[in-house]
Amino acid sequence: MNEMELVSVAEAMVAEGKGILAIDESAGTIAKRFKAINIESTEENRRAYREMLLTTAHLGKHISGAILYDETIRQSTRNGVSFVQVMQDAGIIPGIKVDMGAHPFAGHPGEKITEGLDGLRQRLEEYRALGARFAKWRAVITIGENIPTTSCVDANAHALARYAALCQEADIVPIVEPEVLMDGAHSLDESFEVTEATLRALFNQLYEQNVLLEGTILKASMVISGSEATHRASVQEVAEATVQCLLNSVPAALGGVVFLSGGQTDEEATAHLNAMNLLADFPWALTFSYGRALQAPSLKVWGENPAANVAAAQKKLAHRARMNGLAAMGQYEESFEAA
Repeated sequence: MNEMELVSVAEAMVAEGKGILAIDESAGTIAKRFKAINIESTEENRRAYREMLLTTAHLGKHISGAILYDETIRQSTRNGVSFVQVMQDAGIIPGIKVDMGAHPFAGHPGEKITEGLDGLRQRLEEYRALGARFAKWRAVITIGENIPTTSCVDANAHALARYAALCQEADIVPIVEPEVLMDGAHSLDESFEVTEATLRALFNQLYEQNVLLEGTILKASMVISGSEATHRASVQEVAEATVQCLLNSVPAALGGVVFLSGGQTDEEATAHLNAMNLLADFPWALTFSYGRALQAPSLKVWGENPAANVAAAQKKLAHRARMNGLAAMGQYEESFEAA
């Protein structure tokens, strides 16, 4: 394990004013998104779409890295330049999703466990050779009646820690993502309680598995009201609760924190990130790792005419990247959206 390299890459991933573009949708997920814009999910259409995203001019100004799917890291532009090379030329660090998805957790109705540890050491070696310098593993924690259980939280935390240790063995920075889902009618307080318990369990397991925190990135869900809650917390309330939860449970040694958007609107995710960065100075950077909240405007425009709308779609992505880059520094204003 090259500790200096791991720390250097982790620092670059959360550099000031930059965040991570998540384009690691599985075949099933991107098929649903393409269906919504009446585009067939063929390998060529997926390749063309991701080429549009990754070749956006000056993308590296606000995007430090991009999380790719297994198919994507092996693909190239129409002109035969590998996506990894395109990213490296733009100063964007290639990353890779390595988990095999969340599946029903046996004996625990309504809960899920993420699988993919079998064969992971070999897959990481291959991804490293392909150019990946960081990886991502997502766990799913659901809030509902009598859930999450301690068993589910602990099992997912243990898997995340084992994955992280294997990543660092391969000189790949792990992003650990214990997502507390926004789905449901839970309150802000319930979200806080579950998120804090989940993060405490995660960092206990990372410690037990001898994971280098300085070479690790946390992809956190915000402490936020459930999507079906009667009362939805304000931007300021979400920011304050999320920051307090992190301060309660995340060691200062951690390499950085990136947030997932998790069902929020594009501008809502940006506003929450900005409000957090206005609160105080923290022991770690707070930035973004958004998928849909960065891609949605581009996907809509591109889908209207994939051949003719590449430049227009790229302009949408560049704008959202800039807005979130500003939010990561506490410099975003809603009025900028009209620019």
